[in-house]
Formats: sequence, structure tokens, C-alpha cells
Amino acid sequence: MIGKLDLYRIFQAVSQNESFSKAAKELYMTQSAVSQAISRLEKELDIQLFNRTSKGVALTSEGKLLHEHVQSALGMIQVAEDKLTEFKTLQTGQLRIGVGDTISRYFLLPYLELFHEKFPGVKLNILNRTTSEIINLIKSGKADVGICNLPVKDEQLEVIPCKEIQDTFVCGEKYKELAEKPIQLEDLMKQPLIFLERKSNSRMFVENFLKERGYHVSPVFELGSYDLLLEFTKINLGISCVIKEFAKDYLERGDLYEVKLEEEIPKRSIGICYLKNVPLSNAARKFAESIQAI
Repeated sequence: MIGKLDLYRIFQAVSQNESFSKAAKELYMTQSAVSQAISRLEKELDIQLFNRTSKGVALTSEGKLLHEHVQSALGMIQVAEDKLTEFKTLQTGQLRIGVGDTISRYFLLPYLELFHEKFPGVKLNILNRTTSEIINLIKSGKADVGICNLPVKDEQLEVIPCKEIQDTFVCGEKYKELAEKPIQLEDLMKQPLIFLERKSNSRMFVENFLKERGYHVSPVFELGSYDLLLEFTKINLGISCVIKEFAKDYLERGDLYEVKLEEEIPKRSIGICYLKNVPLSNAARKFAESIQAI
């Protein structure tokens, strides 16, 4: 079938022009080459496709039947080629991004907006999940890329840091005196603490930092929403662990105060993750490049 594709294209041109010479001119071929191609196709199909006359050629009944199907098939191939061109130029397509709610709101939204403005034909499918769930989506082929709190350690994934972040503790007006000077971890652990849920990568990172120094975290509140974390702290329900960059507005307005530690929590990153051995789609590659350029 593949070997006959060029022959069918020539057949289509001859059928439409009802002439070997006109088809040859359209295809930038010699008339002899066109005639030989038709003869070869007739031989391979073991049927006569054209009646040759002094005025040109006319399709036989069998030729008319073949022409209907060839015209349809070549049209579908052309549509497919056009679609591929659209995918290559990002006029269409789909991009599936796994990302958590917090990173979506406080980090990713401006870059999604820019990408959509540049490539409006690409459908963005945002999958809100935890880091571990995002990794599973990527590995199962249900997400093209993931934007995650690092560290992420998985041999199947390419993990590229793209924004450095700092975990810190904050408080409301009631505990404002704690923000006057850096405090020891021992004093911090005596306070009512507010953390995200245990499955949060951010929670696990800070919790491991404290465990390595002999402290066990027992929060008074464990919340599933970063916004709730900030609001609970604002109304003085405790001291919360937050990402400093994401609490910037609250800190600048004076709604919250940073509780600095004598031993600062190490900085970490937000990163983009995708499968190592699976080529990214053009849309995913462009998106990954835009995030890495931040």
C-alpha cells in the first residue's frame, strides 16, 4: 500500500485533468513518467483504469470507483498533514500539567497566562494533585509535565529546579514578640504550630529538618489549604510554617510577621518534572522551556 501511494497521487492528478500531459505539468514530471506510472498501477491492480483516446483519457467504470476512494483517502491524508503542521507550530494541541493548588496560585498562573496568550490553540488541562500523585500521573502517561515542590527523587523522571523558595514560620499580632529576634528551635516547638497535611511535600521537608535535630512535630492544626494556613495564622490560632515567597502579600501588609530561626531552614526549589526517556510534545517542550527560563 505504502509503495502505491505515489502512484495513487499520480492517478488522482490524471483523473482530475483527464490528460497525461496536463497531469505531468501539474506534478512537474515528464508525460512519459506519468504514463508509465499509470501503466504500472494498472498492472499491479490487474485492471484497466483509463480509456485512452486521441483527445485524452477517460476513467473506466472501475477507474471511477477507485477515484472516489483515492480522492477521499488523499483528502484525509492532507487533513492529517495539516493537523501535524498545526501541532508543530502550536496552533492546536493539548498540554496536561500536574500541579498543586498552592503552586498554581502563587507561582504558575502568570506563566500559564503568557503561554495561553502566545499559543491560544493549545488546550491546557490542569490536574491539581499532591506531589506524589503528580509523579504517578506523569509515570502513567496521564500528565505531560508536573510542577512540584522539590526534592523529588525518582530515577524515571527528569527533575529541573526552576525557582528557589524559603520555608519559614509566621505569626499574627498575638505572637508578634516572637518576630522581634531569631528564636531557637526549642522555643519554636513550645508554640501552637499550624502545618499543612502530612502528605504535603512542603510539610515533609520541614518535618524532616526538625526530626534531624531531635524535634517531633505535633501541630494543633493540620490543614489541606495554603490559604487556610495563612488565614488561621492571621487570626492568631498559632504559628504556621509557610513558603516565604507565597506569604509575601501578608507580610508586606503587616497581617503576618516572620518568626526567624537561629538555625534557618535550608532553601529548596520548585521544579518541573517529566519522564526521562519519553520525548516531550512540542507544546510540553515549549512550556518546560518557558518555566526553566524563569
